[in-house]
Amino acid sequence: MDKEVVDKLENAGIDTSFHAKVLAIPIRVNGNKEPIPIQDEISVLGGEIVVPRVGLKRISKLFTGNVQPPSFQKGPTPEYMWFFLLIEKTAVDFCSCTGRIERDVEFEKLYTQLRRRPDGRDPNPLFSYIQAAARLYMSIRDVSQAEFEGVVSRLARSARAHSMGPTSRNYYEAVSQHVGIG
Repeated sequence: MDKEVVDKLENAGIDTSFHAKVLAIPIRVNGNKEPIPIQDEISVLGGEIVVPRVGLKRISKLFTGNVQPPSFQKGPTPEYMWFFLLIEKTAVDFCSCTGRIERDVEFEKLYTQLRRRPDGRDPNPLFSYIQAAARLYMSIRDVSQAEFEGVVSRLARSARAHSMGPTSRNYYEAVSQHVGIG
């Protein structure tokens, strides 16, 4: 957790309890509607409130404790739902805003890379957004390395399970309906 991020969001009037609604990361695009990758600062949207310039630490600096997650074999458990939702909603928002609906194999690749190299980079700008979503959640809640890896591994497995071949986009369709966008 990063107390500075929590304080900044709460001072702006954003509820960081995740009881009411999920936060959002606005998708930035240039004049050609091409996505602009996220670096270390993001804007955070909480309902009608926008907090610009929220600095996020690297994921490796946000690991806290040694809590072991459940297997997630049957999907997210209630205590992890908001973590999954923030990452998946950010991914769907990215695809919807940019018109770049990623294939299932790309989602699986990006989630796998996030697990293996949480502070890494990828040429696909979507990676920076899902990474930022994880960083934002981990700035608000204590998350161990095992919990992070468990959540991201489950996301990769979910993308793989939805895949019907190299061109399918079933994961995006399923998640967009789940988060209320599709």
